Amino acid sequence: MKEAKLNKKVFSNKEMEDIKMKHKEEIELLSKLLISRDLELNKINENLDDKIIQLEKSHAIMEDVKDVLAIRLNARTKQLKEVIDGLDWQVKERTKKLETSQRKLMDTLEDYKIEKTISQTEKNKTIAIIKNMSDGLLIFNQNNILTTVNEMAIKFLNLENIKKNIYKQKSTSDLTKIENFKSVINITGTEIKNVFRKELKINDNDDYIEISTMPILIDKKQIGKFIILHDITREKKVQALKTEFVSIAAHQLRTPLSAIKWTLTTLIDGDFGELNAKQLTYLKKANISNERMIELVNDLLNLSRIEAGKYIQIKDFLKIEDLINEVMEDEKIKAKKKNIILEFKKDNNLPELSVDKEKIMLLIQNLIENALNYCYENTKIYMNLTEDRTKNEIQFAITNTGIGIPKKLKQRIFTKFFRADNALKTETVGSGLGLYINKNIAESHGGKIWFDSEEGKETTFYFTLPIKDKIEEF
Repeated sequence: MKEAKLNKKVFSNKEMEDIKMKHKEEIELLSKLLISRDLELNKINENLDDKIIQLEKSHAIMEDVKDVLAIRLNARTKQLKEVIDGLDWQVKERTKKLETSQRKLMDTLEDYKIEKTISQTEKNKTIAIIKNMSDGLLIFNQNNILTTVNEMAIKFLNLENIKKNIYKQKSTSDLTKIENFKSVINITGTEIKNVFRKELKINDNDDYIEISTMPILIDKKQIGKFIILHDITREKKVQALKTEFVSIAAHQLRTPLSAIKWTLTTLIDGDFGELNAKQLTYLKKANISNERMIELVNDLLNLSRIEAGKYIQIKDFLKIEDLINEVMEDEKIKAKKKNIILEFKKDNNLPELSVDKEKIMLLIQNLIENALNYCYENTKIYMNLTEDRTKNEIQFAITNTGIGIPKKLKQRIFTKFFRADNALKTETVGSGLGLYINKNIAESHGGKIWFDSEEGKETTFYFTLPIKDKIEEF
């Protein structure tokens, strides 16, 4: 009341109204501000509530994560413990294995030492054997470098006065420049081809060695080659004596056999009076046996001439087809007895060949007789004479259907005194020299001879002869 009175004294009514209005406006403004602030505070509270809710949720999630992590941590800890335990076990097992391996390694090393000692002993034995071999030995590595020469090889090749570094660790090409090796390398070639028992005269004293080559194999892989030098001087001398003996014996037998043949032929022909049937039969059998004996003596004489290198003598230019026809005429009677047809075909205008007529006729005769002896009855024997202009040679082939040649015996067919088992059963008479002589006749003329055969079926023998110009031959 006092304040009102005081205000009335200080302010007029209008001023008081204005003040009241102003106060009212300020109060309204403050109210609005308070309301606005209240709203803002409410929003802030709401946001805080949301934050609190989010924090509570995050807290709950964190708690869940904490639990999950704890579970995982426990599981991982358990796994790690299991892994550590496993590693401990593996380490222990590995340690045991290493200890076992170490013991085995020690045992292996001990065995290796023993094997090395044995190997060294064997190596020393091998070196001693090589050194003291009765055969000469040249050892080459896979690059054809000479690595080893034993004492006999040094002796055979007369290397005593040549320093080893001149020829050892040298290639075959380099060895051809050394006179002592030249003859050997000429036979084997610089590539050391396969050679079997090639003869070589090594000095003026008629000393001979036989050269053969052999591969050095380890697990079927070639790591080098041997050249083996075998002394055949004594064998050559014995062979010469044997050849001389055979020649003398055969010549000595020819005279009485010829006399027997003349006597038997005279008796069979009745020149000394008529014979009864029984006497004639026995004389004919004796004559057949005598003829076989003469054939054997002739074969032995041919053999001695072959071995003496004096077999092929006079050569003339002849038509081979004429010689074949001539031999066929002589064999027709035998073919007729077995009801076998001899069929001969040839190329036209075949050239003449430079040959020893007697020897080529013997070659053809031996082949035709063999074809007749070992073929089946009532069959054909086919003969063909053809010219191969690319090789400049003539080829003769004769095919029969008969007992054939066993596969296992094919390598021995052209050797001396050899006859196959089935041939012995079919034709008991024979010297086993025919094909050996055939081979020498063909090769002495610069040709070759071979065959194809299937046991119990067909067999074909071939030989070739070179075509030479008359001027060239002269």
